[in-house]
Amino acid sequence: MSGKTGDTLPKNATEAQGLLIKAFHEKFGAASLPLIEDILGRQGRALGLKARSKLPDGCLSSIGRAFAKNFDPAMITIVTLSDEMFRIQGNACPFGLENTSRELCEAVMAIDREYFFSATDGRTTLKILQTRAAGDPICDTVYTTGAADGNR
Repeated sequence: MSGKTGDTLPKNATEAQGLLIKAFHEKFGAASLPLIEDILGRQGRALGLKARSKLPDGCLSSIGRAFAKNFDPAMITIVTLSDEMFRIQGNACPFGLENTSRELCEAVMAIDREYFFSATDGRTTLKILQTRAAGDPICDTVYTTGAADGNR
């Protein structure tokens, strides 16, 4: 470790992971996105299965409520929480991806996509409406079940 005073020090493990992701993406460019998506998707699947095993059911409302507890309430707003839809907005990216790219955000968000997909027994899809990574003022994500999507 170089110990340079100008280096950003992470406040938690997620920020540290974000620093690694950004450095990897800066070095290898767009070719790194499938690998980032694959690895973080696997992490999300593992976390989702673990969360599901601790909850009484796999309803989206239960999973969303448990997921939101991982965040500082001052940093997020739960817009909708039901068995059909969970919409959450954040004023900062937990990975620190602000002003990088939407594509990097989408690859990193495989962690949340797979978390919800595995925790709800494959019934949930993710849509990213806004992202701080693309310079939007907030992150705005919607998780829906097949019932809300019309896919059931």
